[in-house]
Amino acid sequence: QVQLVESGGGLVQAGGSLRLSCAASGRTVSNYGMGWFRQAPGKEREFVAAITWNGGTTVVTDSVKGRFAISRDNAKNTVSLQMNSLKPEDTAVYYCAARRRIFGSGYGADTLSEYGYWGQGTQVTVSS
Repeated sequence: QVQLVESGGGLVQAGGSLRLSCAASGRTVSNYGMGWFRQAPGKEREFVAAITWNGGTTVVTDSVKGRFAISRDNAKNTVSLQMNSLKPEDTAVYYCAARRRIFGSGYGADTLSEYGYWGQGTQVTVSS
């Protein structure tokens, strides 16, 4: 099992920044590709960003490209999402997730079903 705990959410004005962190524990977390997803009220959960197990490849969805960046520190078992130039449409609950299978490439990293472990989520609210 992999346990994930997100932190860093909050209320911020449009144009501001937040840094989300995900603390991982359990199995050898450094062997897992990790991702961030978000879910706004009344909408389906959607992919935001992902990083491979070794940090060699990152993927971000088009709507946050140039504004969000994902990173990981395998020595500390943490994954972070730096969010800059936030917009009201970024308002959502943000979830950290670990992929079902260890290692692997960035292929399929944007697919929700590829992930088998989820955190409880952290709320991000961007005011206009």
